[in-house]
Amino acid sequence: MGKAPGAKGKRAKGKRVKGKRARSVSAAPMRWNPDPEDVQKSVVKLVLSLIEFIRRLMERQAIRRLEEKTLTPEEIENVGMALMKLEETVKLIAKRFKLKPEDLNLDLGPIGKLH
Repeated sequence: MGKAPGAKGKRAKGKRVKGKRARSVSAAPMRWNPDPEDVQKSVVKLVLSLIEFIRRLMERQAIRRLEEKTLTPEEIENVGMALMKLEETVKLIAKRFKLKPEDLNLDLGPIGKLH
């Protein structure tokens, strides 16, 4: 069942369609997998990515405050220990779900990636 010559619409796999490439079946977007293990891993990946993003923001804020000398020595010690423990916790949870550090990267659009 082919289209008549000159007919508009989708063409065969890999051919151009109105200025765009037609997607083949194998290039279809990834679908959600309802397997419970995959759902958990996806949620953990999202949550850890957000926590890592926030941790990095807090780290930058701490460095800025350190440079401006607005932290007491005790606060410096507490912030440093808290950030190290948070980073360690994120790594442990990621390892438990077989996630690599690069899996926890957020694409921030025009700003770029988190890492």
